[in-house]
Amino acid sequence: MLKIGNLKLKSNLILAPMAGISDLPFRMLNREFGAELSFVEMINCRSISHKSRRTQAMLTSGIGDRPLGVQLLGCEEKFILRALDVLRGYNFDILDFNSACPAKKVIRRGEGCSLMREPKKFARILKLIVKNSSWPVTVKIRSGWDKGLVNAREVALSAQDCGVSALFIHGRTKIQGYSGGVDYSVIKKVKKALKIPVIASGDVLSAPLAKKMFDETGCDGLSIARGSLGNPWIFKQIKEYLNKDKASCSPPVNTVVNIMVKHLNASVNFYGEKSGVVIFRKFFSWYTRGFRKVRPLREKSSRAKTLQDMLSIFGDALQRPGRTQNKQKSPESFGVFL
Repeated sequence: MLKIGNLKLKSNLILAPMAGISDLPFRMLNREFGAELSFVEMINCRSISHKSRRTQAMLTSGIGDRPLGVQLLGCEEKFILRALDVLRGYNFDILDFNSACPAKKVIRRGEGCSLMREPKKFARILKLIVKNSSWPVTVKIRSGWDKGLVNAREVALSAQDCGVSALFIHGRTKIQGYSGGVDYSVIKKVKKALKIPVIASGDVLSAPLAKKMFDETGCDGLSIARGSLGNPWIFKQIKEYLNKDKASCSPPVNTVVNIMVKHLNASVNFYGEKSGVVIFRKFFSWYTRGFRKVRPLREKSSRAKTLQDMLSIFGDALQRPGRTQNKQKSPESFGVFL
């Protein structure tokens, strides 16, 4: 069990918020495989305070979509307070503040990981959020800015002093982005220094890598992001591997196609046919990773406009001669999308 503030979780495997990914259909599918706590997409405080239509759609939830977290991005106190006020009209369980995003447009605004270079401002914002939040507050950080400023331990201790209920940490610096190796030793130092739960992330792309993160850092939980793309069964595989030291194989082609059909239908029901099909296109490439001779189908899927177009491509996928032998997933195979 993992306890974050007054929120008690039966699982310590968490589905991370991912920009352009973590919508309601995606969350619900991953919940079926064991992702108990999930987050909506990272949302900028300015967008929430302006109550834009897109932001309201991102905050949409449904029956069974609990426990649910919201992750905020921002650095301006007046917009943070406005966002907290707006969020009181929504039903969710935990509030995370992002101080880890390495995207250039985010850094230019002084948000995300740039706050790790401004510890006083970071602490001031966290205290403001904790004081005015109706929910348990967590924060996400990275190992540091670059190899010359690896200050995760100091920032984490500051966050704990500010009253956060748990800390999420990605084991790379801002300069690394999502490339290069994860620094397990930094996460381990943070875990040893804190009394609150520490949830680790970075290259949790398979069950063995999940166990490696637990073993080498002593973390309390895992935040799974890229590892869940086209691979919702990763949650089940990790649980099996941790309990039995052996995880089930990835499902066969026909099972994957059935899951794709379910995801596609959910996307169409949520967004409507036109938008639902377009939004699902990117997932097709992730689901079919490892399929043999799949490039022509991916090209067709990128042009699909109707539900029937995509379903016919699924039918073609069933005719593929099986999957290639499972290999250890590398970070580079997922691309960078955050």
